[in-house]
Amino acid sequence: MATATDQTLQVKALSTSLTVDDIQKSIRFFEGLGFVKGETWDEGGKVVGAMLKAGDAELGVMQDDWKKGRDRQKGVGFRLFIQTAQDVDQIAARAKAVGITLDSEPHDTEWGMRAFEVTEPTGFKITVAQRK
Repeated sequence: MATATDQTLQVKALSTSLTVDDIQKSIRFFEGLGFVKGETWDEGGKVVGAMLKAGDAELGVMQDDWKKGRDRQKGVGFRLFIQTAQDVDQIAARAKAVGITLDSEPHDTEWGMRAFEVTEPTGFKITVAQRK
């Protein structure tokens, strides 16, 4: 007889990829948050994709090829929630020092975390949080 565990997906890792308007701006943005650029993909001598790593998490960014139009909106209804054990006040200060504008300063949340919010240059919303 099959158990619920046998029928559920057993994920070992999950990563996502964002289609962005300006890959170089997006890479600099994520590096400003503390990600490290890893493997990149080129087409015609231009970077069109990159993997970014922070701790055990990976995030891909891909340059939009504009086949669906230059005016399509990205990031609506989507938020990356990044949880860390590090001091988010220090992460926010480092991000601001490299020119990243915070949507909200670090604050205590009603769900027991300290967090701040930012918007990636293409429009993707991001929350960086630390459990208090």
